Amino acid sequence: MVDFFGGEKRWGLLLAGALATVLLVPGFIRCSAAQEPPSMVGSSPLYGLSGGTGWINSPPLTAKQLKGKVVLIDFWDYSCINCIRSLPYIQAWANKYKSSGLVVVGVHTPEFDAEKRKSNVEKAVKRFGITYPVVLDNNYAIWNAFHNEFWPAHYFLDAQGTVRYEHFGEGDYAQDELCIQDLLRAANASPMPATTAQVRGQGVEAPADPEEMESPETYIGYARARNFASPGGLQQDKDHLYTQPAQLALNQWALVGQWIDRRQVAVLRSPGGKILFRFHARDLHLVLGPVSHGKAVRFRVTIDGHAPGADHGVDTDARGNGVVTEDRLYQLVRQRGAVEDHTFVIEFENAGVQAFSFTFG
Repeated sequence: MVDFFGGEKRWGLLLAGALATVLLVPGFIRCSAAQEPPSMVGSSPLYGLSGGTGWINSPPLTAKQLKGKVVLIDFWDYSCINCIRSLPYIQAWANKYKSSGLVVVGVHTPEFDAEKRKSNVEKAVKRFGITYPVVLDNNYAIWNAFHNEFWPAHYFLDAQGTVRYEHFGEGDYAQDELCIQDLLRAANASPMPATTAQVRGQGVEAPADPEEMESPETYIGYARARNFASPGGLQQDKDHLYTQPAQLALNQWALVGQWIDRRQVAVLRSPGGKILFRFHARDLHLVLGPVSHGKAVRFRVTIDGHAPGADHGVDTDARGNGVVTEDRLYQLVRQRGAVEDHTFVIEFENAGVQAFSFTFG
């Protein structure tokens, strides 16, 4: 997934602290639809919606049905922290401008295989309070129709189905909303509000603290794993008893216990396994899931060997206790005070957990 605070996506590195990348279509002020559509766009990428593999909150929508509507396409993934933090804004715009002719379509393009299950996406849609249509893009058909490369990515299309504005990553939400207003004003010749939506994300949806974020998105599956520090390195696709290194440098991580590391994920094979990470950020998240559907895996988190106390995340208590019940992103640390380098450890009570990636905030 894109981590615009120091991670990667297919797979170019982005500088830590960069809030977003904004692309205005050449020759446009904001995204004024009064100009001629750019010739580079060609036929509407909305025709790619026909490649969706399932729909939530709506019957299937087509480019023909959306003609005459201003459309916001939001590419997201339910375990992507950057996507999660942008969702409150997308939902606010869907609510605010629905009566003015805006149609928001969330395109869920999965990064991990577990995220292809419709039931998992349905749980995420409910958890995040998403009411607009969501289409599953398990085969990347819509992603490719838009020539997209990022999560999250927002595409703003005018009433003729032409892309007028693109915004990749988090931030610049006021500019995005002004673009929506421009397109709706041009399509309907109707007045728009003088203000933009006031949104305050809570919990895991709260904005990141980029000035204190010095740890990058880190994958646990060997295909994209970096900075692994357990003695002997990662052993691909086979059971291995990992041991704890003598020490961890900043942004190094390690496995302890019997694990099998696969391309996308590490699977714990015996009770008491651990994952360690030396990090510097306000928030620490870990994408986890149970191997067996419906079988919970309990865990305990420590920071520098101690219970997190007030620095626990929304998915842990002050003693560091939590439970993995479904495939999703878990917020395990949110520091309340000064942000410093810390060693994070998560220990699982029983086997049968899958660990995918760390992200920070």
